[in-house]
Parts: sequence; structure tokens; C-alpha cells
Amino acid sequence: MTGAGVHDGLSGAEVAERLADGRGNDVRQSTSRTVADILRENVFTLFNAILTVCFIAVAVLGDYRDGLFYLVVVANALIGIVQEVRAKLVLDRLALLAVPEVAVKRDGFARIVPLGMVVQDDVLVLRPGDQVPADAVVLDGDDLVADESLLTGESDPVVKVVGDELLSGSYISGGSGYARLTFVGAASYANRLTAEIKRHSLVHSELRAATNRILVLLSWLLGPVILLTLIGRIAAYGGLDALFTGPDAPWRSALRDSVAGVVGMIPEGLVLLISLAFGLAAIQLARHKVLIEELAAVEVLARVDVLCLDKTGTLTSGTLDFDRLVVQSAAHEADARLVLGLIGTDDAANLTARVLGPHFEPGPAVVGARLPFSSARKFSGLTLDLPGRGSSSWLFGAPERLLAGHPESLAAASFIAAEGHRTLALVLLDGTTPLDTAIDPEHSSLEPVCLVVFRESVRPHAAETLRYFATQGVRVIVMSGDSPVTVAAIARRLGVAGETVNAADLDDDEALAAALETTSLFGRVSPEQKRTAVALLQGQGRTVAMTGDGVNDAMAIKDADLGIAMGSATPATKAASRLVLLDNRFDRLPEVLGLGRRVIANVERVANLFLSKTVYGILIALTTSLLALPFPFLPRQLTLVSGLAIGIPSFVLALAPNRRIYTPGVLRRIVRYAVPTGAIAAATALVTFLFVYGRIPLHEARSVTTIALFVVSLWILCVLARPLTGPRLALVTGMAAAMVLACTIPFTRAFFVIDVRLDLPLLFGIGVGALGAATIELMYRHARRTGLVFDRE
Repeated sequence: MTGAGVHDGLSGAEVAERLADGRGNDVRQSTSRTVADILRENVFTLFNAILTVCFIAVAVLGDYRDGLFYLVVVANALIGIVQEVRAKLVLDRLALLAVPEVAVKRDGFARIVPLGMVVQDDVLVLRPGDQVPADAVVLDGDDLVADESLLTGESDPVVKVVGDELLSGSYISGGSGYARLTFVGAASYANRLTAEIKRHSLVHSELRAATNRILVLLSWLLGPVILLTLIGRIAAYGGLDALFTGPDAPWRSALRDSVAGVVGMIPEGLVLLISLAFGLAAIQLARHKVLIEELAAVEVLARVDVLCLDKTGTLTSGTLDFDRLVVQSAAHEADARLVLGLIGTDDAANLTARVLGPHFEPGPAVVGARLPFSSARKFSGLTLDLPGRGSSSWLFGAPERLLAGHPESLAAASFIAAEGHRTLALVLLDGTTPLDTAIDPEHSSLEPVCLVVFRESVRPHAAETLRYFATQGVRVIVMSGDSPVTVAAIARRLGVAGETVNAADLDDDEALAAALETTSLFGRVSPEQKRTAVALLQGQGRTVAMTGDGVNDAMAIKDADLGIAMGSATPATKAASRLVLLDNRFDRLPEVLGLGRRVIANVERVANLFLSKTVYGILIALTTSLLALPFPFLPRQLTLVSGLAIGIPSFVLALAPNRRIYTPGVLRRIVRYAVPTGAIAAATALVTFLFVYGRIPLHEARSVTTIALFVVSLWILCVLARPLTGPRLALVTGMAAAMVLACTIPFTRAFFVIDVRLDLPLLFGIGVGALGAATIELMYRHARRTGLVFDRE
């Protein structure tokens, strides 16, 4: 690039003026839901609406003790709101650490500024890997290529020349240049890019999908069931004619029975527990500098069985330093050092080239032409006039491209790369071949001048992390744009065995698919091959996570089931990801995996508790309605049973440690286990009530039935809490002790209307409850053998 003035950018005063009058780019993107969204989603739910109507009915009756269930509704909403707001605050603060930066020219110098400090008319310095932060017009460019696939879905890169528009959200995939910003802030696409990507590519959460299907089914069932319950209650108390007549009009009892029936059907805490589990996991990860851009992403890693890694920035630190110069032509060594200085100090230098700046002086040479680096060519070039020595042209890039005609130099470069070092070649081009023509290094007259050797360090815990994933049944595939021999060397240092495939030799998707069957190490992988590999693996039914930091990883990260970006990643890569490792520590992933497993395994466990209650609530309500019997419980008695056997334990179990390896089929297992256990509990309560009703007063019959239901419900808790470690055994016995106290302390007995004596009806109820518990135990043992439940963690 040439020219001055137009490329000098704005002055400090001009920047301040634009910031003052609102022409800056400081429009913040939320990384989480708004407080209004959180309030709405925790308060205005179908189940809350139904239970609110029930509470109003209880208020009409005047006995607020039967409205005890509404405290659960209020507590659920408050806990959910507080927890999610807390998670939002943590994530929003953490997101500030991930704010991208932009290179601009100001006062004639290139500066790196935060995205929010960019203003209209700023001159961008465009380099490979940079994302365009706002709409701009190209001022100057050398082989400038933009990838607009995040905006248009078209994967083909678009060549940009002077005067062309650059859309915010596109990123530079090749070449270099300058562009002036035309629309910033709310007027550009940049502030909507991340939201648009998320809107079109929400991660698939099996828990969320399973819960939604359950809730949709219950929504359809509740209307007819509630109607039948009301009709049955009316019939049980003598019909409409008798409902409001006589000195003891039974409408109050019918209404109370209806409320009890409805309360028993609703799994009011299930959605809360899922949000609570996700929120707490997000907060715990935030403490480890892991930003969750979508809460459900915590769960997804628990389902991942293939983890695709980019070598540079993930397994290695991603930071290169100049190691040494291996001279191939002593006659041109002085010129080579000057050329390397020019490459390292150029405005458009990429990250690798910039490492050379502190080690080489550019000198007084005049640059005549440049050929920017592109991933297709794998080399860059420049023509310069050296004082007293005339014009010369140089190429700098991949040794296998530039040294193909020089076996000895290529062998030297390969030997160095095999040691795990990154090696680039600097060659002198025949002066008769201009840079702006198609160059075929194999047929050009090239003279090797030197090999430039860089070193990169392996992350301290990378080997340990890879071993961990291997023991957890997660296949790790390394896909790097570096030389296959370099990839192989790094793999050996990390203890990863296997052949390394040169992806450049794979002609089509079938060849890539065949290679994926036999190896997990790939070098010279193109961005399109990474996307294709992700799609091929997903086509095999695998759940794929993709990590990376470079622009070549962005689209593969977006296509993967779970995209994971390093903290130093390009803005495009972060925008496409769902997890950001802010401190670039790859060894954070086992912690993410552990929390994901805890969420999915524990939520499956407690979902069985809640849905068992829903099943027995529906069956008891329908059966007593069809038989025109009074409802076997008061609302407060059902609240007592569900609170001790489900509500309190579920909160403890949902947050307990659990590293069980994910097994597909969560919804199927929940339904196949919760329906029969709920049916057993319903049968226990109905058999007890049918036996004692008519033999003893109604309030005593309800007390005995409550105890029988608690016995079988407690055993459902007991089997789902296994393995019964010390804390879990204490939880189960504590709930049993709380029920005993509720039945013996005078105040609680009066409050919950528990009136029992040690006589035949009570012994019968306890016996039927024990029989139900034994049946639950037998079913649990069968379910464990068939994989419906798990007690190994």
C-alpha cells in the first residue's frame, strides 16, 4: 500500500468531537437475558397461572392453611429470579474481559483501540483475521478478500477493491488494506451480529428439549383433567343442585378438593431446578474465567463425544517468538535481514510476521509492490529498491510451496519442523517475474535465502487434559493449518500417537471422511475442510465440539454442536462460539465437562421425582372423580408430602457432585421410569383410601392416606438418591424424621390436619405404603439393569 494523508486517519481532536456528538461505536451487546426477560419467564408461566387461580380459590374459602402450596410458587419465582440475575451480573462483568479491539490509524500511527472507542470516519487497518467492526468503504487494498459468510451464508470469499463496501460482521480472510468507517453504532450491523448468530444457531439442549416436550404434553392434558376433576368433585358432593343448598352447603369442600387435585398434578419446581442448575454452573465457570454465552452450553459439553482442536492457541500457547535464522545463501543474508524487518513492521503484517519486528531493522529500502499473504497461496511477497543495489522481489511463506524445487533446503526445513518448530522460507524471486501475476513456485526461478524458525510453547496442562478426555470416551481430533510434521511433533510431545495426514492431499469430502475413520491428526487443514469435517462427524450421529482462536476456525466453530473460543480469538470466532476461555487455558475444559455432566445427570434424577408426582396426581384425581369420591388429601397435606419427598431433596440432589458419563435418551428414560413409579404411588394411595374410607371419619382417612403416600414417595426418593453416600443417607432419613415430627408435634398435627392413632387403619396404610415401596425397589432394580436409571457417578 502506498500513499499518505488519506491513510493517516483522524486526529485526537476529531475523535473526541465524534465521541461527544454520538458518532462512536459504543453500543453494548448483552451477553445474557435482560432483567425484564428474567422476571417475565419466572413469573408469567402457565403453571404459576393455574396455581394462582387455585390460591384465589383457597382465599375465597378463607382457610389460608390450604394455600401453603403457594409459598412454593413464590419461593420458586424468587429463587429463580435471584439466581438468574446473579448469573447475569457475573456474566456481564466477565464479558467486559472479552471486548474485542480494533486496529485504526490516528495521527498517522496505527493504534489498537477498544471496539467502543471506534468512531465514524476512522481509518481501519485491515489484516487477515480482523473482523470489520462497522460498515466501511475500502480506501486501499492489496489482494483484499472478505468472507461475508457470517452475514450472507455464502462461503465463497469476496474480492474487495477501492470503493467497495465492507459490511460489519464480515472478516478479512486474505490480503490487507485500509477502509474508512461510514456507519457505526446502532446504524451498523456490528451491534446485531452476535445476537443474529445466536438467534439462528442456538445450541441444542437435550434437557431443554425434553422439558419443553413434557411441559407441552402436560399443558394439553391439564385442561381436560382439571375439567374432569371439577365434574367429579361436583358429583361426589351430590351434584349441582346440592352444591349450594342446605345449612352445610358442600361447595367449599368440593372447591378445596379440586384445588388439592390440581396442586398434585403440577411439577412446579422442575423448570426452576433446570435454570438453577445452569445458572450455578455458569457462575462456577465464571470464577474460572470461562464465559458462558448461552447457559444451555454447559449441558452440551456433557454430550460431546468428539472434540476438534486447533493446535495453535489451544494445545500451544498461540504466541510465537523468533528462534533463529538458518541461512541458505550467505550472499543475500544482509538483504534478507532488511526484508524481514520490512515484513515485521508493515501495517498489514499478520501476527506471525509482527514477531520479526523487534529482531530485524527495516532500513532505508523503498517498497515498490506487495503481495499480501493469503491462505490459498500460503506465502506473501514484496518488491523493493535497495539503495545502490537496485530492485529485487522476495517471497515469504510455507517451505513446501517455496522450496519444492530445492530438495536440500526443503529437507532442512522439514527437519526443523519435525522438532516442533514453525518454519517459514524466504526466497529471492527471479526479477523477470512480477508479483502481480499468478506465481507457481514450483516452476519459478527461486533462490532459497534463509529459513526463519519460530518457537511455540505447549500449554502446561495440555497433555494431562488430552489424557483426561481419552479416559472419558471423548475422541480428540487435532486440525491445524500448520505443516503435518509440525503437528506430528507437537502430538508426540503431548503423548498423542497416530499418523498425521496432510489435508492438502485430500481431494474431496470422501477422502476426508475416509481419513477421519483412521486418524485424528491433520495438518494443512483449510477452513472449508474444518467445516466439512464437523458436518461429516455430525452426520455419523456424533456430538461435536470445536475449539480454536483463528479466523480459519470461526465457521467450523459456528457449525459445531458446541463452539469454544479462546480468549485471544478473533472477534468473528468469539461471535460464533458459545464458550469463551478468557484466560486461554485449554485445561479449563474438564471443569466445564464435569459441570455439564452434573447438570444433565442430576436434572434427569430430579425430573423423575417431579414427574412421578405429576403422574400420581393425575391418576388419583381422575380415579376419585370417576368413582365420585372425596379427594384423599387436603391441599396442605399434598404440599407436606411433595415438600419433604420431592421439593427439598430435589434442590440438594440437583447441585450434588455427579460425573456420570452422558448416555443419550434422557426423555425416554424419564417417561419410562416416572410413569410406572407414579402409577405405583397412585395405586398405594387409592388402595389405602378405598379401604379406610367409610370405616373411619374422612379427616382420619385422609391422614392415613397421606402417610401411605409419603412412605412410597420417600422410597422413590431413596432409590433415585443412590448411591446413598453419608450426606444423601442423612437427607433421606432427615426427611423421614421431619414427617414423623409433623405427625407428632401438636401444632404441626393441627396445621396439616394429621389425626392418626396406632390402630388397624394406620397399620394398613403403613403396610400398603411399605408394599408400594417394595414394588418401587423391584422396579428400580429392573430399571438399573435396563439402563433406565443409573446409580454410578
